Amino acid sequence: MPRGDKGAYTDKQKRKAEHIAEGYEDTGASEKTAKARAWATVNKESGGGNKSGSGRGKKDTNVSARRGGKKAAENRSDRSAAAKKGWATRRKKAG
Repeated sequence: MPRGDKGAYTDKQKRKAEHIAEGYEDTGASEKTAKARAWATVNKESGGGNKSGSGRGKKDTNVSARRGGKKAAENRSDRSAAAKKGWATRRKKAG
């Protein structure tokens, strides 16, 4: 199979890569970069191409999917306040 051929991937993996690529394009990545990142994400989650069929291949993980979304703090002062609060809490628990 030539390099870059997606024939070994299941339909679910192909759909997943397409959806992830759309998300990267929405954030401003070029189409080529978005596709490359999407397939890297699919490979990370599923371990590469799986043969279709019940009980074949490895189960998918959601390692990368859990990292998305907005950050808890929107701006620098919020992050700074959260860091100070965390530091105070850790200091209180340690001593």
